Amino acid sequence: MLRNKDANGRRDERGTDAVSLRTGSLKRGLKDIGKTQSAPCFTSACHWAGYRNAGMTSVSATIHLVDDDASFRNSAGRLLRACGYAVETYASAEELLKRLPDGAAPGCILLDINMPGVSGPDLQARLNGAGSSLPIIFLTGHADIPTTVHVIKAGAEDLLTKPVAKEALVQAIERALARFRTLRDKHEQLDHLRSLVSRLSPRERQVFERVVRGKMNKEIAREIGSTERTIKAHRHNLMEKLQATSLAELVVIGERLGILGSAK
Repeated sequence: MLRNKDANGRRDERGTDAVSLRTGSLKRGLKDIGKTQSAPCFTSACHWAGYRNAGMTSVSATIHLVDDDASFRNSAGRLLRACGYAVETYASAEELLKRLPDGAAPGCILLDINMPGVSGPDLQARLNGAGSSLPIIFLTGHADIPTTVHVIKAGAEDLLTKPVAKEALVQAIERALARFRTLRDKHEQLDHLRSLVSRLSPRERQVFERVVRGKMNKEIAREIGSTERTIKAHRHNLMEKLQATSLAELVVIGERLGILGSAK
């Protein structure tokens, strides 16, 4: 198992079970702090690699490991590579900020809480401020409730205590990667819809905003100072540009882009 340092710099060889604070299970996670039981050997060969290679994940991912403990970085790096991940290591938060990961590529950040200089929670705040989309899993040997609540509320995917069972670590990583892919796909879909809407003329945009709010052609014509026949032509053109085949599809596009709430 990986061993962490205690407050006096000594190696801690206790087998504490991983504290897991996941979205939707905060209360359960808080109750788990302090529970102890023997943890499986962290540095042994990862049996999850077979599942990953068999298709558990469809894309490669890079794990960005930030920890000031060199022995932990080396041990964790070996395990994660054995599990099929690409791994980048950083000895400090400042080092990660200097070579900030590309948020477009699949990955997540494994982040120690207590580090000299910029702490883990401070780095989380900076990444959030920079608009980073990479999920963060915190690792610590000294979990406390206030810090735990703070990082989870700030958007951390999970918080695990060292030493951590390899199964718990890989499961947390896979959940983080799944959420990353879901959010990335959603953003790509929104970008595509925004691109389609940007092709509308100003008048077509006016008609679109009113159509998705359920207004009839006659009503729209009266509001924007046009004729019903012209409104019908605008509706035909905007549906082609938006690649929509029905009013229902137009409404879905408007809802996803927030037009239903902002249109007048």
